[in-house]
Amino acid sequence: MKFIHTADWHLGKLVQGVYMTEDQRHVLGQLVETVERERPDAVIIAGDLYDRAVPPTEAVDLLDELLERIVVDLQTPVLAISGNHDSPDRLDFATRIMEGRGLHLVGQLRAEHKPVVLRDEHGEVHVHLVPYADPAQVRYIFQDEAIRTHDDAMRAVVSRIEAVMDPAARHIFVGHAFVTPGGEPQNNTSDSERPLSIGGAEHVRAEYFAKFHYTALGHLHQAHYVLQEHIRYAGSPVKYSISEESHRKCFYVVELDGQGAVALERRELTPLRDMRRIAGTIGDIETHALCDDYVFVTLTDDNPVLFPMEKVRAIYKNALYVERRPAALSEVAAASEGGGPAAKGRREADPVALFEAFYEEVKGGPLTEEKRRLFADTYEELLKEEGDAV
Repeated sequence: MKFIHTADWHLGKLVQGVYMTEDQRHVLGQLVETVERERPDAVIIAGDLYDRAVPPTEAVDLLDELLERIVVDLQTPVLAISGNHDSPDRLDFATRIMEGRGLHLVGQLRAEHKPVVLRDEHGEVHVHLVPYADPAQVRYIFQDEAIRTHDDAMRAVVSRIEAVMDPAARHIFVGHAFVTPGGEPQNNTSDSERPLSIGGAEHVRAEYFAKFHYTALGHLHQAHYVLQEHIRYAGSPVKYSISEESHRKCFYVVELDGQGAVALERRELTPLRDMRRIAGTIGDIETHALCDDYVFVTLTDDNPVLFPMEKVRAIYKNALYVERRPAALSEVAAASEGGGPAAKGRREADPVALFEAFYEEVKGGPLTEEKRRLFADTYEELLKEEGDAV
């Protein structure tokens, strides 16, 4: 059984006010070319097809174009789930009609789980499509008040799947979560990944996926494996923030033999434009060759520069951001960017922790656990409402 594992397309993504649609079409066209050339048995998309609950028209058109090419023209099944950026209801629309053509989109988590069954010369491969759902949703669906964190939720979901798994079949799990070796925070995130929760309750233990022959994950934008080689993130196909500057974007071509052993090949994607940092005086930059890359520019001139963005865009027409940092301050700034205490504190600031400190300062006493949870739940609901309104 050969399949492609990809994730986090984020169609409709805006970076510094610029739509990434053209760049997305370019790299995802390379994925489609691989499907046409190698004819895999399926394409798996592990969540975040769109970047927002209500995507722009061009994003919907691009997804329609890609799915038509893969499913209809190339007759290759697509198995996809919703991520935390998607609207589950929208992705769920007309799914029963589309399954007959080979398009399996699972937007909403349901109490009764049914895998998608694929077949090859060795027998059945069961693909378990588990869309993103926050702990409150899983608690309601399963009627289990013990479910409070993402780890609790995933443990409950996997337990129910394992209880009915066919031992004669090979099994693939498809999920969208923040999976770490021991359920503890890991430094694999980028600025373009929306937190799944606040207050430190978003991490899921990788050990839950031990019984699956392959686990195809989405949410984290850097391709990597977690705990074991067959538990993997494919990452996003495009750089969506400057924090992803060093990422080498890809998708995976995965093969399962008759016993479920995995052979995996990483296929790197060639971007239409790179995303990177440059630094120098405006005089230095004006000597560079014309370039289409998305750049974040640091000007090191000691004196103010008039109309800096206009001057930078004369060379780098797709420049996204320009800041001025005189050379005298560069050493201090570099230390901060490299992990200085102040910068680290700002990056890792937890809204719950900030509110707790504010409460203690104003009230002169500690925040109770009940009030802490109330703030966390309210803040999370606000984030969700803002995401739906974008």
